[in-house]
This record gives sequence, C-alpha cells and structure tokens, in this order.
Amino acid sequence: MPEAVDAEVLVDRDKPVDEPSTPSFLERRGIAFDEIARTVKRPTIRLKPSECSIWPGNARDHAALSYERCASLIDSIREEGSNREPVVVRRTPNADNPYELIVGTRRHFSVSWLHANNHSEIELVARIETLDDEAAFRLADLENREREDVTDLERARNYRHAVDAYYNGVRTQMADRLAIPKQNLHNLLQLAELPDEVVAAFAEPGDVKVRHGMRLSPLLKNEQYRDAIIAAAVALRAEQQALKDAGSDKIEGIKVCERLAAAAATPAVSKMPPPRAKPALTAASGKEIGQILADTRAKGITININPKGAASVEEILEALRPAIESAKFSRN
Repeated sequence: MPEAVDAEVLVDRDKPVDEPSTPSFLERRGIAFDEIARTVKRPTIRLKPSECSIWPGNARDHAALSYERCASLIDSIREEGSNREPVVVRRTPNADNPYELIVGTRRHFSVSWLHANNHSEIELVARIETLDDEAAFRLADLENREREDVTDLERARNYRHAVDAYYNGVRTQMADRLAIPKQNLHNLLQLAELPDEVVAAFAEPGDVKVRHGMRLSPLLKNEQYRDAIIAAAVALRAEQQALKDAGSDKIEGIKVCERLAAAAATPAVSKMPPPRAKPALTAASGKEIGQILADTRAKGITININPKGAASVEEILEALRPAIESAKFSRN
C-alpha cells in the first residue's frame, strides 16, 4: 500500500518565525500534499456527511464542536454552497459507512449542521486517499499542527494515543517520523498525563497549555505534593462553576496553574508516626522514679532517675531492680 511521505521540515512553533530558512506552514503542507499526489490517486467526490465516520486518530475532539466554534465556517460554506478546501477521506468497504474522515473535522461538522438546518442540498467535497493509520496520523497532524482552534490538550492526547498505537511506545521514533524536536514531544506528552481533576480545574479545555503541563507534571509525580494539588484542583473546579453560574469572569489558565503549583509549596503534614513515649521507671507504690531512655543489647541500658516527688533510696533501688533484670543486655 503506498504511504504518505513526511513533510520535509516541520518547525517547532516556539522557533522564531522570522528565520529566512524556515518555510511557512502552507508551504510545508503544500510540499507534503505534492509528495502524496505522486504516489496516491486522488479523486475528488461529493458525499453526504452521514456517509463518513470520524477517524478516532484525529486530534480534534469532534464531540466538542459546536455551532459557536464553527459559526464563521458554517456561514462561508452556506454562502459558497460547499466547502472550498476538500476534506480527506479513505474508503472503509467493510464498515457501516463507506468512508472514514481523516482530515476536515470542522468542515464535516459544518456541513452536517447545515444539513440539519434546512440546507440538505449542500454536499461535502472530499478527496480520497489510500493511507494506513500511521500515514493518516501524520497527514492529520500536519493539517492540524498550527491551527489555533486545535487545543494543546487535544493535540497532546492525540500524541499520547499515537505513540503507543503507531510507534510501539518509542518516542524517539515518533519524533523522527513527525520531524519535531524530541523535547517538544516530551512536553506534549507531559500535558496529556495531567489527571482529569487538574484539567477540570481550568474553565475551558483550551485554557490548558503546554507550559502548564511542564510546570505541574513534575510536581504531580512527587507523592508528597500530588494529594494537595488534586485537592486544590477540585476546589478550583467548584469555584469556576460558581463563577460561571453567577455570570462572572472565569479564572484564567495562568492563575489556575499558579494556584495549583502553590498548593505544592504548602508545607506537607508529616506522615511520620509520633515518637514513642519513653518507658517510665516506677516503684511498687506506683510512684514514677524516672525514665528508661535507651535499652539496647549493644550499648546497654540508659536510665534517667528524676523522681516526681520525694522518694527514698529504697524506693529507687526497688524500681531499678526489675528494669535491670529485664534489660536487653542481660538476656541470653
């Protein structure tokens, strides 16, 4: 089966954009599509959105799409009568739907919305590719990598799935295939590891950024801090909901991160058991004569004689005898 070819250069989004040797995103995507065109037949078809299932390997969370998130695209497709840029599908002959959508989730949602709202005449323009899962992942990643409406969290979770599904858990292999710095991949996977409670502390999934994962993930891996951070996250989630219900502004992502990190800075309550009380040295009358400070086979017995109240020599000797007889150094 022909395989899509890697984009020649994929540059870290943190790299300065004014470097003359750095090709633009559209240039990189064009190079990749040109390479695909040399190896794969690319018929363009029109189909109904219901004929496509959504490939689960795509970064974008289809269930999280809404009219509000896609309003401008919906208006554009309605005015033009179709999606200007084709989506990418592959055939699925043994599935319930004849096609599986690889690239173009928002376009698919927008046409679906129009179908449900009195515009069933609008069809989805699609290009058919022949791709295995790994090649489909790389193509979808190239398409979504610099789109602002794909959140850091969506991309991070997509990468976490991909590293096991397509690269046998080998992160260096995945970084090489995607042509991204290994540290960037590591940072994304750290973000994907954040517990659900921590993610829920942010008002919206889009507020969770890679830098937040870089700061919080190492703290959460420390058992000394984890419980405190989780507790702070649960409290923040309730606070965010109360603000939303009251129509007030949310707590911004940077503030959420600061408060969660601050929870780790709070001195932890020691989990060490309290020191044992020293055994009392008592006379037959019950009067406390002193304390047995130490009793070891190697160093012998150490006794502090400090009677609480008046005590005769006889009472003191009476209390010492059983303590000395039972001392560890005197046992066989």
